[in-house]
Amino acid sequence: MKTLPLSLSLLAFSAASVLAQTTSHPPVHHTAPAAPTCAKVPELSPKIPALPPGTPCAKPLYTITTIPSVKLENISPMETKDLAQKLGIESSAFSLDYIDTKIGDGPLAAPDKYYSIHYTGYLVDGTKFDSSLDHPGAEPIVIKYGGHQVIPGWDTGFDGMHVGGKRRLFIPFQLAYGAQGKPPVIPERAELIFDVELVAQSDEKPAPKTPPTPPPAAPATTQPAAKPATPAATTPAAPATTTPAKPATTPPATAPKQ
Repeated sequence: MKTLPLSLSLLAFSAASVLAQTTSHPPVHHTAPAAPTCAKVPELSPKIPALPPGTPCAKPLYTITTIPSVKLENISPMETKDLAQKLGIESSAFSLDYIDTKIGDGPLAAPDKYYSIHYTGYLVDGTKFDSSLDHPGAEPIVIKYGGHQVIPGWDTGFDGMHVGGKRRLFIPFQLAYGAQGKPPVIPERAELIFDVELVAQSDEKPAPKTPPTPPPAAPATTQPAAKPATPAATTPAAPATTTPAKPATTPPATAPKQ
């Protein structure tokens, strides 16, 4: 039996070692993605309905950071230090935050659909400024999601919901009515709190409901004719006292001369 030369034996051993290293993999430990941290939301007035016990904390749907592309130069010493802030050219960050209070059992909310929504809106101080339940008929409103018909916080705030679900939205002023607000209802720089319910979604805009036909009016009750008024006693007017005029004395006609 022939034996391999030492050099070939070493080569075969090295190849076997390399093959063993390439075919055996060390165990890989997958790290689960970190859960999003709780968002910092304003302290709400007790006038706003409390959420059910065990409701999770608010999470951001997304965060926007603005970085100005301009800088201030040649600033006069007469200007105050908060000039950049007053001009609105400082960096800022804000989030659209949410809490799902009920997970719907219907289809996942899809973009560019018509949503039927029940909602109630509050200011942070507890003032309720609008609610679909207070509208005539208490019907939900209909919007085209992503159609720029509503504030940006609504145009993006239903992502991830299912039909039948309920959510509380914390909408910063940048995604609501801006720094100017909408007086007299919405103050300047007002953060809005909305409790929303996704009632339905459809490809076409739902037709408005036909108002119910009012019941026929009840026949008017016939009232007895009023008695004729008793004529007032007529007192004959006293005749006017007339002083007879003295007959005018007519001079006799002068006979013509013969």
